[in-house]
Amino acid sequence: MAREIVFDTETTGFYPESGDKLLDIGALELINHVPTGKIYHQYINPERDIPEETVKIHGLTTEFLKDYPVFADIAQDFLDFVGDDGILVAHNGRKFDLPFLNYELKRAGFPEYSEDRLIDTLEIAQKMFPGARNNLDALCKRFGVDNSNRTLHGALIDADLLAKVYLELLGGAEPSMLADYVNKKNIGNEFTEIKSSGKYHEPRLFMLSEEEEKAHRDFLENKVTKAIWLSDELSGTDN
Repeated sequence: MAREIVFDTETTGFYPESGDKLLDIGALELINHVPTGKIYHQYINPERDIPEETVKIHGLTTEFLKDYPVFADIAQDFLDFVGDDGILVAHNGRKFDLPFLNYELKRAGFPEYSEDRLIDTLEIAQKMFPGARNNLDALCKRFGVDNSNRTLHGALIDADLLAKVYLELLGGAEPSMLADYVNKKNIGNEFTEIKSSGKYHEPRLFMLSEEEEKAHRDFLENKVTKAIWLSDELSGTDN
């Protein structure tokens, strides 16, 4: 069983070692690349002023965040959501999200994530579409993913969009598999289920036949470099 955590962060800037801080973490769970409906979302008090130029990107102000918990108080909740078996998926995660997250984890006295726990969708997109624009908005447009609700950057909104883009990068998903997966804003640090506006069905696991699994593995091995979720050692990876 492949368990992946698609996540995104919003920050005060680009350089944690210079004092920039996390403001927002959004994440959702995939099992065998299928959304289960479990999400994590948390706003964070950075304990510093937020530059106006970054407020224009995500809309998060110092005043809005002042009553939310600091990172050290929510770190364990995020670690618990990811779990020992969760593989992290992020866009430009190798250069931005993971180093930023690890800096905050280390500063708060928590274990860091190793790079072999990360799948960087930007790296996959750059290999598939060399020379093209491969930011999240461009990929949404290329794959026909509706991002009209993304007027500002937001960690949970962006994680939701990235999960859909990620499935397209892997070859696409059957619409029926995603029928119950819709956007829902969740403030706080509880793990919750995303329910559709219609009849809700409990999340299901879709098991592949041996023939389907072989075809999928052949695709990944030929099209995606260093697909670490194929490794037999994946389940034993440490934080």
